[in-house]
Amino acid sequence: MELTLWTYEGPPHVGAMRVATALKDVHYLLHAPQGDTYADLLFTMIERRGHRPPVTYTTFQARDLGGDTASLFQTAARDAVARHQPAALLVGASCTAELLQDDPAGLTQAMHLDIPVIGLELPSYQRKENWGAAETFYQLVRQLPGLERRAEGAPQASRPSCNLLGPTALGFRHRDDVLEITRLLASLGVDVNVVAPLGASVDDLRRLPLADFNVLLYPEVGHSVADWLQRQHGMPCVRTIPIGWRATDQFVREVCELAGVPLPDRSASRARWWSESVDAHYLTGKRVFVFGDATHAIAAAQVAAHEMGFEVVGLGSYSREFAREVRAQAQALGLQALITDNYHEVQTQIQALQPELILGTQMERHIAKRLGIPCAVISSPVHVQDFPARHSPQMGDEGANVLFDTWIHPLMMGLEEHLLGMFREDFEFHGDASPSHLGHGHTAPPGITVDTQSPSTDNHWTTEAEAELRKIPFFVRGKAKRNTERYASELGLSPITVETLYDAKAHFSR
Repeated sequence: MELTLWTYEGPPHVGAMRVATALKDVHYLLHAPQGDTYADLLFTMIERRGHRPPVTYTTFQARDLGGDTASLFQTAARDAVARHQPAALLVGASCTAELLQDDPAGLTQAMHLDIPVIGLELPSYQRKENWGAAETFYQLVRQLPGLERRAEGAPQASRPSCNLLGPTALGFRHRDDVLEITRLLASLGVDVNVVAPLGASVDDLRRLPLADFNVLLYPEVGHSVADWLQRQHGMPCVRTIPIGWRATDQFVREVCELAGVPLPDRSASRARWWSESVDAHYLTGKRVFVFGDATHAIAAAQVAAHEMGFEVVGLGSYSREFAREVRAQAQALGLQALITDNYHEVQTQIQALQPELILGTQMERHIAKRLGIPCAVISSPVHVQDFPARHSPQMGDEGANVLFDTWIHPLMMGLEEHLLGMFREDFEFHGDASPSHLGHGHTAPPGITVDTQSPSTDNHWTTEAEAELRKIPFFVRGKAKRNTERYASELGLSPITVETLYDAKAHFSR
């Protein structure tokens, strides 16, 4: 264990909380001391939910450790059930309370409550948030009594139906993705039986086996349930993630095949048309670094490389449970995947690769600001600005349009920087002003140096050469600097002068 300022995932009980908060009538009893009750602020402050999550804490104090914390837990359980009257109760312990070994599940089972009680064994020091969410969802579905089954020989419904598995509270654009995919399925003639966990009740979970098949939208959370339903109830599953227009087309084909409905004629999305247009051609080959959870990182790499014509120079994820899939995608792109939950390692690789665009999490947004590189957020962890009031999905046809706008606009703003260069003597657009699409301020915070040209190297530039480099348009300045330094290194030229800069330009223009 090491001390860190940022973390990509919280402990597993936060994942359990995301599932409990997503459901309608489930309550989560968490054995936790004072100080471990911070997690509900994630939902009220970051996701901006209108109500607090359905969680009761035992909140024992230091003086309680010499007494009976087990009795305190049982009292909290009785009060929670009496007050909230849930249809099912989840019980577990925070990372600190886990050390007490009070056995919350056993204590609650011994109380013989008149509702289902699902005990959660979430090892806080071995696992993390997404695993905790997946395990909670799985245990809830697996242990819930009264799961309905489709009777043999029962008449088929007039339209095929499916379940959407994986969306949770505090998920990156999950609310909007569900709306978009539900509309897409309806246009194909397929109904949605249950969306779970997001918005589902205990009775909804019992109806999961009544659908014809499942759609796994977020493997990090829903893969265990999808696998279990396939084993126990013979339910096939669509596992293509419909992020980007290519994957959405493949998703539609798989849905139509499982549902037995005709494949429709689909018009090209605006994102597809724009990415093939002349206006977007100058973005071809832009160097992009991708990092996030496995689902979004893999999808983003595919969209960047195959739909927008970028050059993916780095791909990584903090999702260790899906490291194999991320490595396979990286290998397909001729890369070596970075699997880590240490943001320092991510920053080191970004500095080494010198990308022109970063597609990452809230953590990479901070790294990008320090390095002066455009960034678009594609994955959790996220901040409040990534829970917009508008409809802004990542999946489906409209999601492809959102991706195009979100990723292309930071690069298109490079053209604006070129025009602003014409007014460089103006007080607002002087040479030391930061690019407008990297923030509104013109000065960096104390102690942080922002390089608005490109990442620094060991090559020494003369003052005159640096001034000449600044005259090059921002959106190609990084490439010009790299080429010049490569040229100088190969010929052993030091320092880099104005003449070296123009000699390198002539060399690489041949």
